[in-house]
Amino acid sequence: MPTYQANGGQRWATPRGRAIFERLAERPRAVGELVGELPVSRPAVSQHLKVLKEARLVVDQPAGTRRIYRLDPDGVGALRADLDRFRSIPGGLQGGRRATRGGERRGEARMPEEGLEPPTRGL
Repeated sequence: MPTYQANGGQRWATPRGRAIFERLAERPRAVGELVGELPVSRPAVSQHLKVLKEARLVVDQPAGTRRIYRLDPDGVGALRADLDRFRSIPGGLQGGRRATRGGERRGEARMPEEGLEPPTRGL
């Protein structure tokens, strides 16, 4: 049975979902910590975490009155394997690098598709 469930990509693919995912990649955190670090309400953070948990990308454990969330290595590994399938598809991921319109290197900003607003840092 696969660990990663594709529907979690819907939340992970949003700017806020990515920000939460990236923070959890740094270290485990409680909801309150994520709320303090991001301009997002507690209910919104909880909803993102719920979807990421249902997708098996995040796991939680109780710590007193709080729950500590961290990335699920099995789920993230399954997501990576799923994405690796696109390396051989023209226009997909190539050699571990992201295919971009302008040839930017990994981590550099790229221009959005026509008609979309450029990404913002504040989420």
